[in-house]
Amino acid sequence: MSMSSEPVALIVPGLNDSGPDHWQSLWLAQRGDCRKVDLGCWDAPIRNVWLSRLDQAIGAAESSVVLVAHSLGCLAVAQWASLVGRDGAARVSAALLVAPPDVDRPGAHPLVRRFAPAPLTPLPFASILVASRDDPYASFEALGRLARLWGSRLHDVGALGHINAASAIGEWNEGQSLLDSLIGEPRLHRSAFPATREQRARM
Repeated sequence: MSMSSEPVALIVPGLNDSGPDHWQSLWLAQRGDCRKVDLGCWDAPIRNVWLSRLDQAIGAAESSVVLVAHSLGCLAVAQWASLVGRDGAARVSAALLVAPPDVDRPGAHPLVRRFAPAPLTPLPFASILVASRDDPYASFEALGRLARLWGSRLHDVGALGHINAASAIGEWNEGQSLLDSLIGEPRLHRSAFPATREQRARM
C-alpha cells in the first residue's frame, strides 16, 4: 500500500495552545490538509512528552508531512529533528516555523527555558523561519541567527508582535501562501518517504 500523494500539514502549537482566534486554529477550521498535534500539558510543557507526541503524530500520518509550528512549538520541532536525525525525519518534507522564542536569552520564562538550549545544527528538511521585528520573546537579530544555524529561509513580516491572535492577522493569508509554497516544493520527492508501521503491516 502506498502513501497518499498529498501531504498533511501538522499544526504544532506553542505554550498554552492556540486559542480560537489564532491563525493556527483558523487554518484547522478552514483547510482540509491541516491536522493538529495534541502535545498535551499545554500550560506546563514537558519537553520529552512534547517530543514523543510529535514523533507519534508524524509516524501516524498517512502521507508526507509539512510541520506548521508556532512559538515554543518551533523549538519542539527543532529538538525533535536534532534527536532523530535525517533518517528519522525522512517523513517530514518541510517546516514553517513561526516566531520561535529565544529560549537561551537572560530572563526567558522558566517554562520556555525547559527547551533550552536551542539546537544549533541545520534541520534535515527545508524550512522557513518567520520573524517579526517587534516580537517580545525574541529579537529579530536572534531569529536571524537561528535561521542561519537551522538552514532556514528567513521571512521578515515586519512588526507583527508574536504573530498570534493579538497581532490581529485573522487567517493570516501571507502565512498560508508560505505554507502552500512549502507543500509544492517537495512534490517530486514524496514517493521516497517510508510507509508508517501500520501501512507496512498491511502490505
